[in-house]
Amino acid sequence: MPTKTCIFDAYGTLFDVAAAARQAAGEPGFEALQKKWPELANHWRLKQLQYTWLRAITDAHTDFWDVTQDGLDWALEATGLDGDATMRQRLLDLYWELQAYPEVPEMLRALKEGGLQTAILSNGSLPMLDGAVKSAGIGDVLDDVLSVESVGVFKPDSRVYDLVQNRFGCERDEVLFVSSNGWDAAGASGYGFATAWVNRAGEPVDRLPWRPAHVLSDLTAIPQLAGL
Repeated sequence: MPTKTCIFDAYGTLFDVAAAARQAAGEPGFEALQKKWPELANHWRLKQLQYTWLRAITDAHTDFWDVTQDGLDWALEATGLDGDATMRQRLLDLYWELQAYPEVPEMLRALKEGGLQTAILSNGSLPMLDGAVKSAGIGDVLDDVLSVESVGVFKPDSRVYDLVQNRFGCERDEVLFVSSNGWDAAGASGYGFATAWVNRAGEPVDRLPWRPAHVLSDLTAIPQLAGL
């Protein structure tokens, strides 16, 4: 069936999760980050994701902000940067102001002008997502922002993907789901959504029972995939 609704993961998909560490590394007082920020950013993101999976399978849900702080603390220790409370706080503050990838505003606007519904579906809490959306200036091209907090479990639990149908009243095969996380795109494929994995790093496809229908290097082709 034709696509009616385009759903986007937030962190790493619309918003550059490395931006906080990269920006802090260029600021006065954080010279220790200059060589280590890529390693820190990678550790931070990986631990953030791992903690969501572990909490989901152990029924130990918490706010995504807690997970984000826990992931950062692990990353700071792993890179030998722990102990600087000012640096830690600056990194956390910047996470509320993440930059969108360059192609995001134009891509979302093309979808809206084409008559499609657009929304975020994220592990993030609504206050976090609201901060990122406002910082990126994309609120006017989104119909809604959906958070896992309404169901109390992280992706890829099917109850998270249920939120899309509950909100928009669409059939599963009318949804194009877009994520930078291969496991998220795979989970959404298994759920029944058409999917696109934004594989900016050129990583191998995850060995899971399901695979994304499309693999892209960025978001530029999303309007075309949606039939525009």
